[in-house]
Amino acid sequence: MIEALYGFAALLILVFLRMPLAFAMGIVGFVGFYYLTGNWNAAEAMASRRVVDTARDYGLSVIPLFILMGNLVSHAGLSDALFRASNGFLGHRKGGQAMATIVACGGFSAICGSSLATCATMGRVAMPQMRKYGYKDSLAAASIAAGGTLGILIPPSVMLVIYGIITETSIRELFAAGFIPGILGIVMYLGAVKWVLWRDPSAGPAAEKVPWNERLAALKNVGSTLALFVLVIGGIYLGIFTPTEAAGIGAMGAFVIALLKRALTPTILMNVLMDTVRTTAMLFAVVLTALIFANFINRAGLPNDLLALVTGLNVAPFVVILVILAIYVLLGCVFESMSMMLLTVPVFFPVVAGLGYDLVWFGILVVIVIEISLITPPVGMNVFVLRAVLPDVSTGTIFRGVTPFWVAGTLRALLVLLFPAIVLFLPQLLY
Repeated sequence: MIEALYGFAALLILVFLRMPLAFAMGIVGFVGFYYLTGNWNAAEAMASRRVVDTARDYGLSVIPLFILMGNLVSHAGLSDALFRASNGFLGHRKGGQAMATIVACGGFSAICGSSLATCATMGRVAMPQMRKYGYKDSLAAASIAAGGTLGILIPPSVMLVIYGIITETSIRELFAAGFIPGILGIVMYLGAVKWVLWRDPSAGPAAEKVPWNERLAALKNVGSTLALFVLVIGGIYLGIFTPTEAAGIGAMGAFVIALLKRALTPTILMNVLMDTVRTTAMLFAVVLTALIFANFINRAGLPNDLLALVTGLNVAPFVVILVILAIYVLLGCVFESMSMMLLTVPVFFPVVAGLGYDLVWFGILVVIVIEISLITPPVGMNVFVLRAVLPDVSTGTIFRGVTPFWVAGTLRALLVLLFPAIVLFLPQLLY
């Protein structure tokens, strides 16, 4: 166990020295494995076998296909169409445009699967409209930053795919489990907007009412994309096709939608493909080195020793879960979301499984807590992404505005913690 702790310490030092996480995990994992075995050939064999096995894993093809689907739909103008549709039904209420932003973020993230991309895209779409009607920057920016966090939970989610790969948990069950908590997140963020307006009615003035014919026209513009989402996710839930097959169908469907909307030129298509390749290469590099690092900590016996320590303390398993979640909240102050998952899940999931908890439930709970970390100071990644998109809005303004949404996210995590049926209801219907 002590060797694994030394490894984590070395990893933190390398990260704080600004070494890319993928390189840091790979180096520490490889050198640590060599130290434990005393055999250079064994370390080389472990690393090469992990690389080859991962590269040959058919299930991993779901990642580039879902990323490609999100990129294609983004270039087809989905973000604008979703905001116009949700704004048509909500914009005439007080705070309605902030609510419309959250609903649009939920819909966009369901296709995109990335919180950072959702935040950046909706920041360009929604912020000018909210400023046009006199919204305070704190509420406007916070609704975008908080709505963007939904991208890593509402399926199809790359984060859930990676969790499933690390823990060997059914991706189909994870996608089913993430749906109700994702909808609950949207509802609770809408409640946070209402809370802000109750405290300060001038923060979100009402816009003019949109006629019904314009509302229906706006809905029609997003109909094809919503149909694609229903096809992909419904097909997975009903067992018609696997997540990998669904990702392929989704990517092809998104390509057809972009063609029909005349949103693709040869240059744009090349940019979409290059963005997909770059994002996939980055994720695969991090996943590969995280698995090498996981081999090292497993060889060092950290998960088993940690489970023995926890059971020896004779504390309630619920208390252990609370401590693990507290660790995630603390790590969220200094680590990016993907880094947190890759560093901690290989350590914690054997402990959680050993205590008898469902790994699907734990995965959703972890992703919800990571969502909270995306808007937690001082390193809330969504806040800094939005700050880059909106350079005239200060980081302090966004963090102050996001506080009610942070509280709403924490309440949602507590609900999922206390009532696991919120997560497990849909997965249980699959069988």
